[in-house]
Amino acid sequence: MRTASSTSGGSQHTRRRRSVVAALMLAMALAALDATIVSTAVPQIVGDLGGFSVFSWLFSGYLLAVTVTLPVYGKLSDTFGRKPVLVAGAVVFLFGSLLCATAWNMAALIAFRIVQGLGGGALQGTVQTLAADLYPLKERPRIQAKLSTVWATSAVAGPALGGVLAAYADWRWIFLINLPIGALALWLIIRHLHEPVRGMTHRPRIDWAGALAVFACGGVLLTALVQGGVAWAWLSAPSLALIGTGLGLVALVVVVERRAAEPIIPGWVWRRRTIAAVNLALGALGLLMIAPAVFLPTYAQAVLGLAPMAAGFVLCVWTLSWSASAALSQHVYRRIGFRNTAMLGIAAATLLLLAFPFLPYPGKAWQPALLMLLLGGALGLFQLPLIVGVQSTVGWAERGTTTASVLFCRQTGQTVGAALFGAIANGVLAARLGGAGDLDSVTRALDSGTPAEHVRHAVADAVHAVYLGASCAAALAFLVLLFVAPRRFPVLKNPVD
Repeated sequence: MRTASSTSGGSQHTRRRRSVVAALMLAMALAALDATIVSTAVPQIVGDLGGFSVFSWLFSGYLLAVTVTLPVYGKLSDTFGRKPVLVAGAVVFLFGSLLCATAWNMAALIAFRIVQGLGGGALQGTVQTLAADLYPLKERPRIQAKLSTVWATSAVAGPALGGVLAAYADWRWIFLINLPIGALALWLIIRHLHEPVRGMTHRPRIDWAGALAVFACGGVLLTALVQGGVAWAWLSAPSLALIGTGLGLVALVVVVERRAAEPIIPGWVWRRRTIAAVNLALGALGLLMIAPAVFLPTYAQAVLGLAPMAAGFVLCVWTLSWSASAALSQHVYRRIGFRNTAMLGIAAATLLLLAFPFLPYPGKAWQPALLMLLLGGALGLFQLPLIVGVQSTVGWAERGTTTASVLFCRQTGQTVGAALFGAIANGVLAARLGGAGDLDSVTRALDSGTPAEHVRHAVADAVHAVYLGASCAAALAFLVLLFVAPRRFPVLKNPVD
């Protein structure tokens, strides 16, 4: 028989957990919004600060900082707990936001965006890890579905909100708006998140050398991928120097991490079949996501003749079906398992990506929109079971590192995809237009009117090639799950610890 005190204690725990979940959703919204909100305000920012030639680093700098810090924050959260890492990351992110709002030139704004990214890495990785800490396996899809919905909504609302603030207020409000939202999330976390005290058998030793090596290696290689073919040619001296330096730093990371007592990237992340398979599969997911996210809006405007807002709608429908499918995926993986559910989702995604080049030319807007709606559903069925599944195979002390590793691979896949598919699209355009065009020039031409018919055909061919490449990435993810992942994930009996 339950007593009044036990009932009161249970309800208090439930309220506390709801407050923490609200804080996690706010933190996730901050990280998701800042990845996209700046895009529509670039003309106002450049008009005020100048620096048009380097404005792309507003996005690249933030992305690099988030990506390379994910493994570091994952290890720190396993060592010292989630709360101090999340609080520190939120403070750094908000401090970076305040600095961005006070930037006096483009160089300062880029530097402050990197500071934002240093905090954003803690928000992304630790929020996902805490979601697994708070809920047992049977209830975990609920919180993951909420986070997926927040991410999808923020990804769609970010550019629109940035445009409104830049047009009717000032572009600096894009960063100032983070302060009250972040302050509320920080207050909820400090007040309501109480982690159990975990005894340590020894004093933790932080692998600072490994953290620095990982940061340097990731920064150099991702810079080479982001700027290669954009700021300089792929076979130019800067590109080759960065790639060579990056490969040398990879070897240094391996040496340093093998000698470290508590490495930032421990070897078991790649020695365990389940984690290695999920890392590779989500890396392929990051790769294929670039095809619709980056190239579909240009296709919708240049080939279908849609206005920018309508083109955005063609893209955003996949975020709606993605979050809905993720929420419902638990009913599938409880019957057939994590691996089989993910294989079902990525197999469907492969076929849908392959179908895109067969759309009629020029076609109707509903045709790519329908494919995107179905693609979002397929990817929701693919991603969430892998994240929930891999988090359930490790205990508390390894969950932060595991979660950070899969998010790091997905982020890296997106960076590689942007470079690879950008090169493919530009190559096709150059071939179709006699070497006189690339995707950036076509995008700029859209501002002055409808492109010529031969340009529309060239853009269609370029985007079709990108989607074929994305289907290859999806097929690669399927093969990884088929041959590398175990048939049944070795789920712990008490994954929440």
